[in-house]
Amino acid sequence: METDHQLRVLYLYQILLRHSDVDHPVSTKELIDMMETYHQIKLHRTTIPKYIELLNAGGLEVMEIRSREKKYYLNDRLFELPEVKLLIDAVQSSKFISVGKSQVLISKLMALTSEANAAKLKRNLYVTGRVKSDNEKSYYIVEAINDAINEGKRISFYYTDYNTQKERVLKNDGLPYVISPYALIWDGDFYYVLGMNHRRNQINTFRVDRISRQPEILDEAATPAQDNLNLANYSREVFRMYDTEEPVEVSLLCENSLMKHLIDHFGLDVETETVDDNHFRARVLVCTSPTFYRWVFGWCGRMKIESPAFVLDEYHRMARAALE
Repeated sequence: METDHQLRVLYLYQILLRHSDVDHPVSTKELIDMMETYHQIKLHRTTIPKYIELLNAGGLEVMEIRSREKKYYLNDRLFELPEVKLLIDAVQSSKFISVGKSQVLISKLMALTSEANAAKLKRNLYVTGRVKSDNEKSYYIVEAINDAINEGKRISFYYTDYNTQKERVLKNDGLPYVISPYALIWDGDFYYVLGMNHRRNQINTFRVDRISRQPEILDEAATPAQDNLNLANYSREVFRMYDTEEPVEVSLLCENSLMKHLIDHFGLDVETETVDDNHFRARVLVCTSPTFYRWVFGWCGRMKIESPAFVLDEYHRMARAALE
């Protein structure tokens, strides 16, 4: 009978977790009714306070509201409602997570709060219609990469692109890439794996949702990262994620109104100096990919590349090619 007694306390906790919060306390009668409805267990009203006392003694925080009829609510939750809301918004806005996986994750996150609060969250859900990944295997791909990093092993995987018929096609002539993975980095709504590309003998990044299926963890040990590889600095080289070339220091002449945008991309410690009353100069470390040039061009002359010369020349070539 001891087991039956323990189960009853557990059932009561589950009911409080699901149906109560500070704005929605449940009465003794409601708890008795729900125990009978959900678990076919009949309790006496004097039993409820005893079980509540046991829950509190076990480290939970069940609050009691004294009124004509006592009411209770679970005050001990892993996440507050605003925190759950933030997590749901992050899932919804992530391009990396597919529509199907987003729905599953949001349902799980809503289970972290009471049904009443979950209903509030549902009413406030806003679907933007933004593009989401179509790779349902991304969860398991991330898990495999993470395991390989922890085990210090190389991984082998197939990487994809799209053809003009919007069909996935394999890159690298259909051959797998073999890398020593160092880190998983979230950037621009997507996950990337950073590692040593053994075919090219250089560090590259690969978008996780473009990996066709779960990577194979190889028996061969990963090549250790070089001592001078600073992952924190690497992840801040914003435009590196869109190319595989090494980053270079670029000098940018900017109008003063663009300072907030430089800080958004490169942080408060981005190197800057005042040029005149209307301009400042910034020195940034970037991968000079088309994405970077497009970003500069988007400021319509309010940001100009000063140096190095080969970067400026490449920028001019791209601009001329767009006009031809």
